[in-house]
Amino acid sequence: MSFHSTAAQLVTLAAEGQEHGGNHESLSPYLTGGAAFVILMLLLWVTTRFNRDR
Repeated sequence: MSFHSTAAQLVTLAAEGQEHGGNHESLSPYLTGGAAFVILMLLLWVTTRFNRDR
């Protein structure tokens, strides 16, 4: 497989991906971001509870 044929296949694959947009209809960016924020805050809280000696 040559570099040219591989590049051509990747361009075709990328062009097909533009039709779908990449997002699932049931995924809300606000819900995903909010859940990630809550999880990160929980991890921060747990980390600070274990580092009381400093």
